Amino acid sequence: MANLSCGIVGLPNVGKSTLFNALTRKAAAAVANYPFCTIDPNVGIVEVGDPRLQILSDISGSDKLVPATVTFVDIAGLVKGASEGEGLGNKFLTNIRETDAIIHVVRCFEESDVIHVSGKVDPIDDIEVINLELILADLQMVENIAQKLEKQLKAKKELQAVYDTLQKAIAHLNQNKSLRSMPATPEEKTHLAQYPFLTNKKVLYVANVNEDSLPSLENDLVKKVRAYAEQEESTVIPICAKLEEELAQLTPSEAQEYLQSLGLQETGLDRLIKAAFATLDLITYITTGEIETRAWPIPKGANAQEAAGKIHTDIQKGFIRAEVVSFDDMVTYKGRVGAREAGKARSEGKEYIVHDGDVILFFHN
Repeated sequence: MANLSCGIVGLPNVGKSTLFNALTRKAAAAVANYPFCTIDPNVGIVEVGDPRLQILSDISGSDKLVPATVTFVDIAGLVKGASEGEGLGNKFLTNIRETDAIIHVVRCFEESDVIHVSGKVDPIDDIEVINLELILADLQMVENIAQKLEKQLKAKKELQAVYDTLQKAIAHLNQNKSLRSMPATPEEKTHLAQYPFLTNKKVLYVANVNEDSLPSLENDLVKKVRAYAEQEESTVIPICAKLEEELAQLTPSEAQEYLQSLGLQETGLDRLIKAAFATLDLITYITTGEIETRAWPIPKGANAQEAAGKIHTDIQKGFIRAEVVSFDDMVTYKGRVGAREAGKARSEGKEYIVHDGDVILFFHN
């Protein structure tokens, strides 16, 4: 995973484009050394705010800061019938298969000026329209795979278990249920993970509220979405997309002041990015020196050798050891040398499980 990528989906007029505009403006406005790039009109790369980097950079006298990034893909044209090629159906489905997680924007506000596609505001109905398209697309895909496997079963008996899992998935999808909610053994989960099924991806629901719901960001429609998300163990992040778009046009200090005047602590976009990291079980380790201070996102539970591979496969292959100092110790002892003198720099082997905020120096052949 070069960096985390999230596909943004939602029906027309739910605030999806407003949210995406806010994200990409934030990216364009983040005047740092990460060039904001729009790969095509609907892809934006956004930095992950991490105050630890600046602190370490000051200690190390780094020339540059390289934060972790999240790629957001605005997946356009999802309408009823997308799985059959309606709207931008098929292109849309290809785009979303390539992302790590789905951000599903749901409208949770009443406003007579903003017409809703189905004529009424019903977030659960909206979620189900989109989920049904994803379920139908998965069903088509899983049936095709199962057909191919069936032909190979005579020659390759070891495929039987995978075939059985796919049959179970077909039955589950036929009940209009997403694969996320299918009870599965670890082995069955491994079978499903080989394929880019849409409804097997983690989902974050963004409940888009209007200014009337500030600062609590709660209302009856948000509560409905929470109840729905709980059943499939998904997370809900309430956001006022319109406010986010306004904030994205301000300098960081102006934005902070404006947020506080509304009784809010952090932007919805920052909460969304943190939630995306948590949903995908990602943590960050840091490298720091005169050249740069950089954040490296890795899966929670990754060991030191796997973490080294994020930087370069050569470092992973030639791994000798890792010198690890916690972020707090780096600050307390004013850098790696001070931490070493205080006995706070640990020498760890390949199997060491990396923790969030570990500041690591790799030794390799």
